[in-house]
Amino acid sequence: MLEIKNYSKKYDNGVLAVDNLNLTVEDGDLFAFIGHNGAGKSTTIKSIVGILPFESGDILIDGISIKKDPLSVKKNIAYIPDNPNLYESLTGIAYLNFISDVFNVTEEKRKEIIELYATKFDLKDSLNDFISNYSHGMKQKLAIISALVHEPKLLILDEPFVGLDPIASHNVKEIMKELCAKGCSIFFSTHVLEVAEKLCNKIAIIKNGKLIISGNMEEVTKNSSLEDVFLELSDNA
Repeated sequence: MLEIKNYSKKYDNGVLAVDNLNLTVEDGDLFAFIGHNGAGKSTTIKSIVGILPFESGDILIDGISIKKDPLSVKKNIAYIPDNPNLYESLTGIAYLNFISDVFNVTEEKRKEIIELYATKFDLKDSLNDFISNYSHGMKQKLAIISALVHEPKLLILDEPFVGLDPIASHNVKEIMKELCAKGCSIFFSTHVLEVAEKLCNKIAIIKNGKLIISGNMEEVTKNSSLEDVFLELSDNA
């Protein structure tokens, strides 16, 4: 589903943020991408979704290059940043309908999906309120619903649990597992190593823009915890 091939990103100031990264996320994978602050996680994610241009390597989603055909790629993916920027002058339901219109989601399908997830996130009673009145957690929930409304093949999240209460965090985890069971792929960054270890079947660890290790969670952790593996690899790399 997602192939990152020899991807490198250098900023205008000459800093090499990511150096020759190669990763593959297959259909149904729940894939955690972890590393220290500044390791290159957000840079990689922003290039995957077409926000940041890059010169070296390529990124393919469902076999299509984000560099060569970004519009086709974006039809099949959804991206949730750690701090979503929403149109705060709209109501929640108006925003969800706007996103649904962008992706040509039918009236019947959008109502079904919005009803399902707004109920799960206890947001139904707030959908007619202006987004400017939402708390950070409510905005995060709305962003998640908007990402799911067109049923993406690949869901990409940057620190998805930031600002969510325990119930909402639990619901997000359950939704992620349900989506992957249906064949959707999920690639997300997180600092919550315990969550990544329990939730994901695959993982990659990055440090200073370089991939340290990647693979199946059980193979990477073996008889240790993910936290112990992460600390050891980060210190030694």
